[in-house]
Amino acid sequence: MSDDESEALAALIAKRVLDVSDFPQAGVVFKDLSPLFADGSAFRTVIDGIVDHYGRDGFDVVAGIEARGFVIAAAVAYAVGVGVVPVRKAGKLPRQVVSASYELEYGQAVLEVHADAFVAGQRVLVVDDVLATGGTAEATLGLVERAGGDVIGFTVLLELAFLEGRKRLAGRPVHALLAV
Repeated sequence: MSDDESEALAALIAKRVLDVSDFPQAGVVFKDLSPLFADGSAFRTVIDGIVDHYGRDGFDVVAGIEARGFVIAAAVAYAVGVGVVPVRKAGKLPRQVVSASYELEYGQAVLEVHADAFVAGQRVLVVDDVLATGGTAEATLGLVERAGGDVIGFTVLLELAFLEGRKRLAGRPVHALLAV
């Protein structure tokens, strides 16, 4: 993807993100990407941009982080004809799981993935909507690896660079379509 195409993609996302103050708690500004997801043409352009970045043969499966990451992961997986694996909040998966606890910007949480979600060495692209402090991403990447996957990349639509979440992912391939 050329620099011009990357800039156009970033501008497309920037026009469709809404700031929601004091959600989910006072002092937090939530970045709502629902308008992007609702715009079929824009959403397709974003998904195509992710696929172009990694190539159609660059990964074997896509893992999406609950919940908005599911939307992105399913679309990317469908676009290239691979499977999708949900990384869920604790207690949502019915079989044996691998779990990871982590700190959120405003609390603590646990993520889980089925213990048999990945074939050993399977190339996994992990996707989510926003990279903030990096806690969710760090926990998820470790979780995928513990479950047997080989993380080839972590992609987000929006990176809140001022929160320095990328630092927690040092040495990991991180791709953000828009950084603010």
